[in-house]
Amino acid sequence: MTKTTDMTAMFKDAMTAFPIDASAAEGAFKSTADLNEKISTVALTAVEESTALSTKWTQDTLKGMSDVSKAKAQPTDYAQAMTDFVSNYSKAATEHMTAFAEIAKKAQADTLELMTAAGKTFSEDATSAVKSATAAK
Repeated sequence: MTKTTDMTAMFKDAMTAFPIDASAAEGAFKSTADLNEKISTVALTAVEESTALSTKWTQDTLKGMSDVSKAKAQPTDYAQAMTDFVSNYSKAATEHMTAFAEIAKKAQADTLELMTAAGKTFSEDATSAVKSATAAK
């Protein structure tokens, strides 16, 4: 009969051969959690601002539609109301799309700043870990 390999002993030997600094792993986890929290804050802020802008745009559009739907004395008044609505809506669309672009640009800049800072921190941590590992041998 064949004997089953003791995988527990094999993993134990492997873990002994490659010691792991638990504090380094814990530090990496905390750094990653902090970065995720900051990136989530940037994303949620952008969503909140976009939603508020979208809500305002919708309210403005409904107000304009309300004006268009009111009864008019003359047929030409309907054409004038529609022309005014389309003109105002076009102007508002340009303003709102510009505001959406600014929200996206700010979120992109904030994310880039966070990632750059995280890259610098991770690089410093890796350099420190390599130095300590080299010194230990």
